[in-house]
Amino acid sequence: MKAVVVDASVGVKWLAIFAREEFADRAKSLLDRRTAGELLVLVPDLFWLEVSNALCKATRRNKCTATEADRALDEMQQLPLQTMSSTEMVNSAQEIAIRYGRSIYDSVYIALARETRSELVTADEKLANALPRQFPVQWLGML
Repeated sequence: MKAVVVDASVGVKWLAIFAREEFADRAKSLLDRRTAGELLVLVPDLFWLEVSNALCKATRRNKCTATEADRALDEMQQLPLQTMSSTEMVNSAQEIAIRYGRSIYDSVYIALARETRSELVTADEKLANALPRQFPVQWLGML
């Protein structure tokens, strides 16, 4: 089974609160492929903090209520995602962040993809275009 790493920019598009965002249908197709047993979806533990942060921002911007945000996080936690500890990737992530001028947060996802020999799928076009081709990063808009 093919494995992919998804970052929070993709994961939040699985939630009804963000369903109207650009490329939400493409993000959903990745999840559908996971449900069909075609893909293994990997995320670092950082993913959960970033998803929760996006939900907190959505409540502050009146896109949803706190109750809806709580429900959305509960729904996300029920998805069949394999969570990996970022502790084991921090050295590699730091090297990537420093060498390529990326945030440590983005670099954790990149390091996970590299270490698991899988591809990172991101909705962050700038991230996808900022790295040399040697990194396994795919922009969601190109799927």
